[in-house]
Amino acid sequence: MKLGGYGEDRLVAELTRGLPRGGDVRVGPGDDCAVIGRPRDARWQLLKADVVVEGVHFLASDDPRRVGWKALCRAISDIAAMGGEPAHALVTIAVSADEEVARVEAIYAGLKRAAKRFGVSIVGGETSRSPGPLFLDIALTGWVARTRCILRSGGRPGDALYVTGRLGGSRAGKHLDFIPRLAEARWLAGHFRPSAMMDLSDGLAADLPRLARASACDFLLEEDHVPRRSGATLAQAFSDGEDFELLFTLPARKAAALQLAWRKKFPRLPLTRIGELTARSTLTPPPSARGHDHFA
Repeated sequence: MKLGGYGEDRLVAELTRGLPRGGDVRVGPGDDCAVIGRPRDARWQLLKADVVVEGVHFLASDDPRRVGWKALCRAISDIAAMGGEPAHALVTIAVSADEEVARVEAIYAGLKRAAKRFGVSIVGGETSRSPGPLFLDIALTGWVARTRCILRSGGRPGDALYVTGRLGGSRAGKHLDFIPRLAEARWLAGHFRPSAMMDLSDGLAADLPRLARASACDFLLEEDHVPRRSGATLAQAFSDGEDFELLFTLPARKAAALQLAWRKKFPRLPLTRIGELTARSTLTPPPSARGHDHFA
């Protein structure tokens, strides 16, 4: 059977089944980051790998500085989704020998700009010749206080579902310039401790079911509440992907306090309640639109 039509989630589940796992692994495959540490450590290490491929995540005609920015910020967004802080990055680039030196230097200029903005140290990596399209891989470490580490699996029936920002329209260029919600996630972890959280990279239609499954729940989505970027359709808000906003759950009793505090802290960034988690026996079918899947 070929990968096309196999499904990305199914492939990942197959590949990661039975992987060796040491006693210090708190969380392995299946969340935004791996979590490493002993049960009583004050803080845990976060590990994330992310790749951008020419023709898939960006075009050859895109500004290479924006490509470099995006590559590092994608990984930072995953660190944020765990309530953590990014630390050290390794950068691997594979590129044709016919590529212009200036383009590669511009990609690194974008990487450096993102690193300075978000406090990341780029400490090494690898360069390789590639016969195919250019790709850029980021291996990023981070840390999170043990008591503030937020997983996808902590949601409970009745928890409210929230999303930051507005969704859809990434194909118009937003995906190259987005700001990872690092400050917002850190504030949420410190003040309201979401029960579950992840970043929206593959679209709400793909990522919301993943969060619900990880929390052993189903969900009720109020589609008319889904916030959209100007000009984006509801289908695009579900399916475009690469929004890099936060999707999180919170006990309903905290909802009013959260909305009030959020408006004071982040007055320019919308926060929208879009539904709730439910018990599995009350399944509401997900939107008919599909999120991004590399092997659908």
